Amino acid sequence: MKTVAAIDSASLMRIKSLELRARVVVEGLWRGLHRSPFHGFSVEFTEYRQYTKGDDLRHLDWKVAARTDRYYIKKFEDETNLRCHLLLDQSKSMSFGSGGFTKEDYAATLVATLSYFLMQQGDAVGLTTFGERIAEHIPARNRPGHLRRLLTELERKPAFKGTSLQASLQGLAELLRRRGMVVLVSDLLAPAQQLEKQLGYLATQGHEVVLFHVMDRAEIDFTFDEAALFRDTESGAQMFVDPAAARPAYLAKLKGHLETVRGICEKHGVNYRWAPTDQPLDQVLLSFLAERGSK
Repeated sequence: MKTVAAIDSASLMRIKSLELRARVVVEGLWRGLHRSPFHGFSVEFTEYRQYTKGDDLRHLDWKVAARTDRYYIKKFEDETNLRCHLLLDQSKSMSFGSGGFTKEDYAATLVATLSYFLMQQGDAVGLTTFGERIAEHIPARNRPGHLRRLLTELERKPAFKGTSLQASLQGLAELLRRRGMVVLVSDLLAPAQQLEKQLGYLATQGHEVVLFHVMDRAEIDFTFDEAALFRDTESGAQMFVDPAAARPAYLAKLKGHLETVRGICEKHGVNYRWAPTDQPLDQVLLSFLAERGSK
């Protein structure tokens, strides 16, 4: 994997257009990958197939087209037709952010980038957004205008308060009729036990399951200095907290939560990816794509 300059999160999030943010990250990914974890980078191809609308024009054999006036696509040895479904947490807790942007901004950009990248590769991408329940479900497609539809949905402001991972994952499992890759992007600020049954069910159905765990640095390190009134963004409950006194217990509880989540993922063969919002997004995704490509 080539070394590539990382794009720091704060600078990336200052780009207002979600599509442009995704494009910037994708360009970094292309520079960082020496070969594709999906299809299309191999120089060896086994046969041709006739071009159909929506195929990646980069793989069109123009020499054959010039000779025969017919359009053919090179079919590569490692060609796969990936179906990826992205599941995005839009609960109220995702609206927290300490670095000038929120977890919601970071997660939406991650999902937009994966959508952009995969669709450039000719793979089918779908999207489900959720809070207490599933809000929107867009089936996996790869056709003109589909990426714009995904980005439009990602740009909507969510109206959720609570989180129900169990209900949302169960609902998604019932909607997915074909095997593929399921990517969950969430801060997981809910009982970890809610994940156990549903992640296990998705895995036993034959899906490749990936979890991007998004958290803000202030949540991770509890970097609050002054005693203040803290409000739960989902329930609205308020509590006066002295950070110095509360930090040890909080960090111990968070450590236990993270260990439980990682244990659940390991048990069910789920690919767990730690994604703190201060980590450059291209680094998070480059690590994932390179690891997946080496399998």
